[in-house]
Amino acid sequence: MKKTLLFILLPFLGISQQNVFNFGFDGTNTAMQTAGWQFTNQSSPLGASTWSVATYTTPLSSALFGSGNVNTVPVGQAGGNNSFALVNFNSTTGAGTISNWLITPTITVQNGDIVAFYTRKGTDGTTDYPDRLELRMSSAGTHVVPSTGSSDVGTFTTLCTSVNPTLAAGFVYPKTWTQYTYTVSGLSGSTAVRFAFRYFITNGGPNGANSDLIGVDTFSVDRPLSTDSFFNQNFAMYPNPASNVLNLLPRNGNSINHFSITDLNGRTVASGAVVDNSVNVSNLSPGVYFVSVETNEGKGTAKFVKN
Repeated sequence: MKKTLLFILLPFLGISQQNVFNFGFDGTNTAMQTAGWQFTNQSSPLGASTWSVATYTTPLSSALFGSGNVNTVPVGQAGGNNSFALVNFNSTTGAGTISNWLITPTITVQNGDIVAFYTRKGTDGTTDYPDRLELRMSSAGTHVVPSTGSSDVGTFTTLCTSVNPTLAAGFVYPKTWTQYTYTVSGLSGSTAVRFAFRYFITNGGPNGANSDLIGVDTFSVDRPLSTDSFFNQNFAMYPNPASNVLNLLPRNGNSINHFSITDLNGRTVASGAVVDNSVNVSNLSPGVYFVSVETNEGKGTAKFVKN
């Protein structure tokens, strides 16, 4: 019986998520710094280039970031013209080691949170000078920003993910906006962390075999929630058991766009709009049911009993 019941319940245990942090690089360098982002170039030898928000105007010197021509301003993964951050081979001079950092504000995360971002190469051409990007995390009580050269990672000792870690040629680093994710682990409860993008290239620079131009966009941290957790955080349901009316009282200003009620066999027995924060259940047979609600913020499911 337990195995059968588990099989029946699984279709209702969907996943919603709560946004913890997001940033779209839609403004200026000053706006990014005001929001708490930090830049530091620790390349050796040190070049002039740092991370910056795109500021392209036409005509371009060449087609890049998917513009396809010199008369079209490049766009980010989302947000329109110039809505992305970028860094390039001029992080160092001659042929050197690039270690150029873009560091987030402090973000409180917990195990299971999903960090996501989009990145791509800038070139529209056919010659690949391999790029590499690391996403790193500092979970130290006091965050230390790298400051002593290309080998220094400060307290950003957790390597979350690396795009093209071996600096492979052949456009392994993607030429289109591509999403990469990391699931937070290894923490003890909620922790104030900082993440960092590290543009890290050996034998890079104007005279090196590696390094070109890359962009980053749509950085976010999201917390997966089981639908019952989402429901309990956003709605109060009463009475339970219910005889005639099931009240669904929104919290935090949420509103229900649609509801559905299913029985233990997965059959939909009622659905529609919620009127005056209540659902008529008088026509249901006595038993156990699941009410699912859909809002602009996500979906949730809760169990109730009909008398």
